[in-house]
Amino acid sequence: MKEYRTCTCNQIRLEDVGKKVRIAGFVQTIRDFGGLVFLDIRDMYGITQVVTSGKEEDVDFASHIPLESSVSVYGEVKKRDEETINPKLETGLVEIRIEEITILNKRTKALPFEINSDQEIREDLRLQYRFLDLRNDRLKNNLILRAKVLQFLRNEMINQGFLEVQTPILTSSSPEGARDYLVPSRLHPGKFYALPQAPQQFKQLLMVSGIDKYFQIAPCFRDEDARADRAPGEFYQLDMEMSYATQEDVFAAIEPVMYHTFQEFSNKKIVSYPFPRIAYKDAMLKYGSDKPDLRNPLVIIDLSEFFKKCTFKPFIDKTVRAIKVHGHFSKGFHEKLLQYATSIGMPGLGYLEVQNDLSFKGPIDKFIPEDLKPELIKLADLKQEDTIFFIADNPKRATELAGQIRQELGKRLELIDENTFAFAWIVDFPMFEEDEHGKLAFSHNPFSMPQGGLEALTNQNPLDILAYQYDIVCNGIELSSGAVRNHDIEIMLKAFTMAGYTEDEVKTKFGALYTAFQFGAPPHAGIAPGLDRMLMLLTDSDSIREVIAFPLNSKAQDLMMGAPSQVRRDQLRDIHIQIDLK
Repeated sequence: MKEYRTCTCNQIRLEDVGKKVRIAGFVQTIRDFGGLVFLDIRDMYGITQVVTSGKEEDVDFASHIPLESSVSVYGEVKKRDEETINPKLETGLVEIRIEEITILNKRTKALPFEINSDQEIREDLRLQYRFLDLRNDRLKNNLILRAKVLQFLRNEMINQGFLEVQTPILTSSSPEGARDYLVPSRLHPGKFYALPQAPQQFKQLLMVSGIDKYFQIAPCFRDEDARADRAPGEFYQLDMEMSYATQEDVFAAIEPVMYHTFQEFSNKKIVSYPFPRIAYKDAMLKYGSDKPDLRNPLVIIDLSEFFKKCTFKPFIDKTVRAIKVHGHFSKGFHEKLLQYATSIGMPGLGYLEVQNDLSFKGPIDKFIPEDLKPELIKLADLKQEDTIFFIADNPKRATELAGQIRQELGKRLELIDENTFAFAWIVDFPMFEEDEHGKLAFSHNPFSMPQGGLEALTNQNPLDILAYQYDIVCNGIELSSGAVRNHDIEIMLKAFTMAGYTEDEVKTKFGALYTAFQFGAPPHAGIAPGLDRMLMLLTDSDSIREVIAFPLNSKAQDLMMGAPSQVRRDQLRDIHIQIDLK
């Protein structure tokens, strides 16, 4: 017989009655009824109830085992009495009559929190004792789901002929949008490796090397501030790249993978398949975001030209956006929405209510000339009992604020269907943008191919040039970013020159790609859906930390392991580092 167990805690059934079995797990609960003691033993797979004999020494021993201790139990499977049947458990019809119970490891410290409790537990405490937190059914099930999704994704990619290739963790630093994590070199004083923000250059080099279709579940490292949907430090993505591929080829490869994954691991409805495509410019205008939540039916309209004809001073020379909703709302509703608006930096939130005779009522009604009101009704497609809200600011801020008001209205009016997934492709991102100093910079991915190629870079206004760049978004979360890559050395140099890089800087920062592209590099394209964000959606988690086994906290600290931590002077000396804490 196996030393610790012959079956797991979720395996015994009615057909096992009369058999002698051994199980092992944690003691979850103890119920002492005087002459009998019932214990629930829990392992990764489920729970089995065990019960003592009537012997006084057995009762005394079992009743004093500390909860969450590891035990092994041997005994005969019995059918439960009718009054003790538990339909909530898969093993709820049977129990084990204890013949032998062995404490494998006794809990000797007080529990910092109850396991599987409904009580709210401070996150810092949960992260400090993550090994206990992971005994919680919800987190354990998240990890099980993560493993299943990983296997499913691998199979989907392999079935399409993609080859899984691991790329290096220690690499060189390159400007890819976030701060690098740097690793000093012992053998090369004063030089540093960088942990990869993404396998971007390596996967492109694999295309140059002739690996036709590559993928991996890739670890990425970025020194970024935490958000609910972004883990500081380390995250994972389904990284893929294809040779001789266009944007359409990437869509055809990855869209069914995403669809099948969400269909397999969730009961929620996928709103539309194939996924709709929305140009970046349209997404920013209609939804105020490049990652719109399409479960929200509200749409933003632009009324800037209309309000140039009106006398409302706060709207003069401003970009004016508006959101129409059906219904009239209480004074309290407007006050609370105004509080939200001011909390995000708006000076106010104008609105108009459409009366039954199509007249207006609201704080800015008097500033709209009577002869222009029919035009507003037509522009906004206003109907009786509609309310329209107005947002005015500079073009960038008006877009952002309108997007936030749209989403807030969707939540407050309960317009968002929580039982659906609404996917979309966001396409046609601008190649360049102006940074805070007014200089030209890459707006998305510096390795992207501009639409129109070298001719566009040479002859068009840089801010009008679009790129073959695309994102997959779902329910207001960006799941992945991708692009057709710039594989032509002449186009690459021109694009980087426009963004302020010299050819020598390109050679230094992207030396491998610069060299490789001069050796017959094939056209190639790819994308990288974020695994952690996918799991957030599949598990209905509010935080990305709920789907990661051992996450850092919001300050990029590992409270369980005590990282980051100080190291010994001799360790610093070996890597030629001297710390100045001034």
